[in-house]
Amino acid sequence: MVSVSLCMIVKDEEDVLERCLESVADLVDEIVLVDTGSTDRTREIAARFTRHIFDFPWRDDFSAARNDSFAHASMDYCLWLDADDILLEEDRRAFLALKET
Repeated sequence: MVSVSLCMIVKDEEDVLERCLESVADLVDEIVLVDTGSTDRTREIAARFTRHIFDFPWRDDFSAARNDSFAHASMDYCLWLDADDILLEEDRRAFLALKET
């Protein structure tokens, strides 16, 4: 089975982050979060799912922050999600089947 790193950039996502991570945490092998300056409970929520939380100073460049998250990934593949994304049950099954093949 291949391994997958979930890579995310976040900032002040306390309202949606837990829901997102709960929908995928058991499917991925690693969660990498790059925080671009949160002042809410985002980091506290993230820490319940991963120890891989990194700071990235925001410089008006989503691709730079995204590439930084990918640079911290250590698995075979990277999955990119926004904090307000979730995987529905049907999608979770399809993802797992894809991962296994």
